[in-house]
Amino acid sequence: MNMARRGEDFAEQTRAIVADHSHLEGPLLPILHAIQEAFGHVPQDCLPVIARELNLSRAEVHGVVSFYHDFRDHPAGRHVLKLCRAEACQAMGGDALAERVKALLGIDFHGTTADGSVTLEPVYCLGLCSCAPAAMLDGAVHGRLDDAAIRDLLAEARA
Repeated sequence: MNMARRGEDFAEQTRAIVADHSHLEGPLLPILHAIQEAFGHVPQDCLPVIARELNLSRAEVHGVVSFYHDFRDHPAGRHVLKLCRAEACQAMGGDALAERVKALLGIDFHGTTADGSVTLEPVYCLGLCSCAPAAMLDGAVHGRLDDAAIRDLLAEARA
C-alpha cells in the first residue's frame, strides 16, 4: 500500500472512531485507546484528524499521547510484557529482574524483539505490591516472579 493511501485509510478510520466516541464527556482518551486498539498503536497520521474533529490543537493531542506511557507510536509485538517498576517491586528484586529480562530478550524498555514476539514496557504499579516483583503479560498479572518464573513467561510469549 502506498503512503498516501495508508494516510487516507488512517484518516477515514480515525474519523469513524472519533464519531463513535464524540458523544462522551472528555472523549480524547477513549478515542486514543480505540485508535490504539484498531491500529496497534497511535499513528502520527491520526493526530491532525483527531485535533480537527475535536477542535483541539495538534499540540494538545500530541501532549496527551506523549504524556501517557500506554500509547505507542509504533506497533507492539505479538505479546506485551509490562514489568512493574514501582518501589515495592524494586525492593523485592525488580531491578535485577528487569535487567535479566532485558538481557534475555535483547531489548530495552519500549523495544520489541527482532522476531516481533515481545514488546517490553515499564509500568508503575500493577497493584500486586504484596506479591512483588510483578509483571503483566497480555493483560494477565503475575506475581512473586523469580528467574524461573520469568523464563516460563518469556517461553510462553515466544512460543
